[in-house]
Amino acid sequence: MCQNDDTIVPRDLYKEQYSPEFAGRWDELIDWQRRADAENNFFQGILKEHGAETVLDIACGTGFHVVTLTADGFDVTGADGAPNMLAQAKENAQRFGMDDLRLVEAEWTRLNEAFSGERFDAVICLGNAFTHLFEESDRVRTLNQVYRLLNEDGIAIIDQRNYDAILDNGFHSKHQSYYLGETVHVSPEEMTEEILTMRYEYADGDVHFLSLCPIRQDYVTDLLKDTGFSSVERYGDFAAGYDFYEPDFVIQVAKK
Repeated sequence: MCQNDDTIVPRDLYKEQYSPEFAGRWDELIDWQRRADAENNFFQGILKEHGAETVLDIACGTGFHVVTLTADGFDVTGADGAPNMLAQAKENAQRFGMDDLRLVEAEWTRLNEAFSGERFDAVICLGNAFTHLFEESDRVRTLNQVYRLLNEDGIAIIDQRNYDAILDNGFHSKHQSYYLGETVHVSPEEMTEEILTMRYEYADGDVHFLSLCPIRQDYVTDLLKDTGFSSVERYGDFAAGYDFYEPDFVIQVAKK
């Protein structure tokens, strides 16, 4: 597992991989309505449980959670390091009549510069985005930035693919929780302990790739605790008390 600083991919590779063409088709993979149905207000419930009102989404992508959480009354700011995804988020926000939605291009390791003097009740990093970081020092630095951006008793929510299941048992996906589009076939192109490159093939033959770091659940939990978070709760495909290898995605909720 890529836990050290022996960089095997360029730090900004994700920006290149999220090309204008891929960003423009990302929502075919997500399927906003089916995604909302699958989540069943899970994140809204977590945020309300912790009394969160202000939310910073540091991996807003094409804007699904920024738009849906804003529609549900949260004060949300969206950020992303991939300009093409951010451009798509702006288009989606306008489509939902949210022209004034705050969307910021920001690198994770420099969040305190992008949001100088600001604090939030919750910082979220969803869509398996945290695994774009291949260097442990970048993961540590990012979590420290997140921690400092939180109000007292604030929460960080981070999710990831269940890489434990993928690395130990091979890739499979129920396609019941996250990537719900029916016109995209998702499969691993390259899979080692150090890198997982996913292939996204659309029905018309268009193909795109994303390179990800297959970090394990317990490792992320330990990172969060080492950052200073007082407690960490885990969910598998939105359910507590899950079987370790069963869910496609694991969500970790860390309280400051």
